[in-house]
Amino acid sequence: MVHPRPFRIGTRGSALALAQTEQVLRKLRALDPSLPLETVIIRTSGDRGHRETRGAFVKELQHALLEGEIDLAVHSLKDLPTDPVPGLRLAAVLEREDPRDALIARNGWTWATMPPGARVGTGSPRRTAQLRALRPDLVYLPLVGNVDTRLRRLEEGRYEAIVLAMAGLIRLGRADRATEVFPLEQLLPAPGQGAIALEIRADDERARMRVERLNHLPTWWAVMAERAFLRALGGGCRVPIAAHAEVRGDRLTLEGLVMAPDGSRGIRDRVEGPAEAAEALGQALADRMQAQDAWMLLETKG
Repeated sequence: MVHPRPFRIGTRGSALALAQTEQVLRKLRALDPSLPLETVIIRTSGDRGHRETRGAFVKELQHALLEGEIDLAVHSLKDLPTDPVPGLRLAAVLEREDPRDALIARNGWTWATMPPGARVGTGSPRRTAQLRALRPDLVYLPLVGNVDTRLRRLEEGRYEAIVLAMAGLIRLGRADRATEVFPLEQLLPAPGQGAIALEIRADDERARMRVERLNHLPTWWAVMAERAFLRALGGGCRVPIAAHAEVRGDRLTLEGLVMAPDGSRGIRDRVEGPAEAAEALGQALADRMQAQDAWMLLETKG
């Protein structure tokens, strides 16, 4: 087979983004060793510190796709807004890594043994709200930057502990830094956490044929349910909404959580049904929680 030009893969330049992209490259090479591949690093507005808007870590990648500068964009799925972008499509999701959150603490502390007043760093309102509900006696401080930056700030003594996604630590070979991994019963993850998303142009059939072969169907169903739940609630990464779906055989269980930003109140519920009805299940769970006045929590000021 003759390939006239490389298949260009767009990614952010962080160590984690590059590690995730390398996973995609390995899978593409396994399918077609003769396919020339090129990695294109694109700096996003989120990388430049503008994290307050939806899609801060993906918009420039999506623009490059639409302009034909790249053929495939690799995203952390939890960074990808649920609103579709005209001309683009989510073509595949790789098998999910551990979706849980991890505590990285100094002095060998665990979540239970950290002293009152200890400073905990997290950049996520979802994490902060749930952690406050568990330990209101701790001090929760903002934390931004890539994984290396966050770990360095912990080592500099700015925090007694930080909370990060376990998937990122695993992909960077840093799983041993985790002091403790929070069970899902304690800390429910962000919709899509731990999953890598592959986005292409909607009209690019060659890319679709290549990329769809990488799709892990159980993960796809799980994250489609989570994202439908998030979309129905009108939320993004800046509000305390959490969700996790699990597929066993042809059945899917979806658990969702909406909390007040200060952790004082929350609504948690779950639904179960056919995995192929993933998006309908996400909508159904959102409807159930809205019937329990979840919208009041979403409008609460933190």
